[in-house]
Amino acid sequence: MKLYVGNIPNSMTEDQLSSEFKAYGEIQSLKIITDRETGRSRGFGFIEMADSDAQKAIDGLNNADMQGRQISVSVAQERR
Repeated sequence: MKLYVGNIPNSMTEDQLSSEFKAYGEIQSLKIITDRETGRSRGFGFIEMADSDAQKAIDGLNNADMQGRQISVSVAQERR
């Protein structure tokens, strides 16, 4: 299952985000989206996990505080 993670602190690295989600199961892929021109985080990303682990991560981390920001975690929607 692919998860959308929003409101990620700009200073957070993929390794830091990974360590938060590893507690809920194995991560198949993780990517924080960055601006093409500046390379800075755009404040959101995507994580793929097994369905049962992904649901645990949503339940455990949605609205959680990370580095002073309240992140949102939900099932990713396909682009239209």
